[in-house]
Amino acid sequence: MPIRFRQRKSFGPLKFNFTQSGLSSWGIKIGPWSWNSRTKKNSVDLPGPLSWRQR
Repeated sequence: MPIRFRQRKSFGPLKFNFTQSGLSSWGIKIGPWSWNSRTKKNSVDLPGPLSWRQR
């Protein structure tokens, strides 16, 4: 099983995900709402252990 490099950097509400080949995706999180550049989907954290994600 090869070792894989992954790293996540946060700058305020922006989150950047890096792999061996460079930037893999980025996202933004403001309060309970978040968006991911790779999947292009929204999600919302709901009270308790619940959450909602766009299909």
